[in-house]
Amino acid sequence: MSKPTGQVHEVEHHAADRATTRPVVSGTQGVVSAGHPLVSMAGMRMLLSGGNAFDAAAAAGFAAAVVEPTASYTLCGECVALIHDARTRETLALSGQGTAPALATVDLFRGRKLDRIPTGPGANAHLSFTVPGAVDAYLTLLETHGTKSVSEVLAPAVHYAEHGFPMYEYMHGLLAIPETRSQFDIYPPGGTAVFYPGGRVPEVGELFVQPALGGTLRRLIEADTKSRGHRTAGIAAARERFYRGDLAATIGAFSERVGGLLRASDLAGYRARLEAPLRTTFAGREILGQSAWTQGPVLMQALGMLATFDLRALGHNSARYIHVVAEALKLAFADRERYYGDRDDALASIGDLLAPAYLKERAALIRSDRAAGEAPAPGDPRRRGGAGRTTSATADARTTGVSAAAADGTTHIAAIDRDGSMICLTPSGGVFRKSAFAPELGCTLSTRSEMFVLEDDHPNGLVPGKRPRTTLVSYLICEGGVPTMTVGCPGGDDQSQADLQLVLNLLVFGMNPQQAVEAPRFSTQTLVNSFYPRVYRPGQLNVESGIPDRTRAELRALGHEVTEIGACGIGAVVTRRDPQTGVLSAGADPRRPTYALAW
Repeated sequence: MSKPTGQVHEVEHHAADRATTRPVVSGTQGVVSAGHPLVSMAGMRMLLSGGNAFDAAAAAGFAAAVVEPTASYTLCGECVALIHDARTRETLALSGQGTAPALATVDLFRGRKLDRIPTGPGANAHLSFTVPGAVDAYLTLLETHGTKSVSEVLAPAVHYAEHGFPMYEYMHGLLAIPETRSQFDIYPPGGTAVFYPGGRVPEVGELFVQPALGGTLRRLIEADTKSRGHRTAGIAAARERFYRGDLAATIGAFSERVGGLLRASDLAGYRARLEAPLRTTFAGREILGQSAWTQGPVLMQALGMLATFDLRALGHNSARYIHVVAEALKLAFADRERYYGDRDDALASIGDLLAPAYLKERAALIRSDRAAGEAPAPGDPRRRGGAGRTTSATADARTTGVSAAAADGTTHIAAIDRDGSMICLTPSGGVFRKSAFAPELGCTLSTRSEMFVLEDDHPNGLVPGKRPRTTLVSYLICEGGVPTMTVGCPGGDDQSQADLQLVLNLLVFGMNPQQAVEAPRFSTQTLVNSFYPRVYRPGQLNVESGIPDRTRAELRALGHEVTEIGACGIGAVVTRRDPQTGVLSAGADPRRPTYALAW
């Protein structure tokens, strides 16, 4: 029923039906779009010097850890990605999601009278430390698909750390949040000396340097240069130093000193993974994403339900359109809470949740005249007529508490090179006000373990060495069986919701990449938030300022509790390669300093 618009096309903003604040950025040799212009330039430097999209993404990922430390991202964090290698025609999901430490067990937390894994703000942040996964993901990306050395891809990041970059408004504003500095004080000395020199937030435009972080990165370069072999020997040496050498020892010692459960031995056993992506079809295209160890299938389930509606006839961002999309998301999130997790049976059975017959039954539960005031029950795809159950997935959820993960969001990186190889990557972890800052490293540690549940029989139950069901996702869209578009948007539980709207903007409403990322967004909060303390806000529908008052009134009449917030997902990126002409294009979200470059 959801009708595609035919060939997706690019139109400059001044000639488009939907005006945008920025033009589509286009070229033929390469495109990079990331959360800050300097991060995009780090990636572009790799393309300009003969590297490919994977070199660009690795360089941008390391640079973002320096330039975007307030974007809920740290060098000792995690990432997920989708990669398409045009040379081999291979498409894979990359998991740089870290795992739970060996000491992190359900019994340990129960013994401390905790029913959830806590994190900051507060003095329990160390209990959710997670094995750093991003560094090995970047090294694995270089090793398997890149062409550059560790030293080459680290050069921009080291320069930004050691020589500094101008403080920018978005970072300045996040540093001004009182909880950031107070969290540093809980784990002294924290990052106060670095981020509040002279006891103040650096002024916009002031040169900002991070010598300790630069030192950590330089140790990886030292490992590379001392290997004196093929570039893969340098990659192996950098991995050895970070995960089994002095850097691993420093990370483990810091965790132990502040009472954390993470140890150097946990890093020694970690490796990033390359996996087959999950696939579904919508509007004549194939959509690829990560499997149920992430929230990635939420978008795919929602698309399967929305395929039964004529979305174009409803009208983009009309009250009826927003209502139907939000109700489909509620149903998908109910299944997420019950079925998703990094467990073999959950990963093996995710196809049942994407079966068209099951999703058609789930879609039939959507009422056109009334919003669901509570989270719907999860379905049972293996039982005939099992689209609805009687037990809610939110029985133990809290309706109070603060979970601000989506308020700032992490960051996103996408790159396409001249050959058509492409990658979309979402890194995250180590939010200042939720973690502990290690001065000897120059960064925080990830607290992603907060996303586990303390239930023995749950797919997302805590087990040492297991990946938490991460909110991090990214997607590829295929035309004629070949990936041509990347889609990604930071924002916690809003990620899959914003990405869904980006996909619909592109495929149903024919928007170009910049129009797709700039269009006003919305997000349901009728779900159990993935972040501690796992807040549940039944009936709440967040909307951005661009959703008109009349539309909001119509949504309230349908039973939605409409709340305006600054952004429903922030930092969206869409890139595309025209399969006929090879022209590359990108859109970058003006809600923050996201920026696209092309040549």
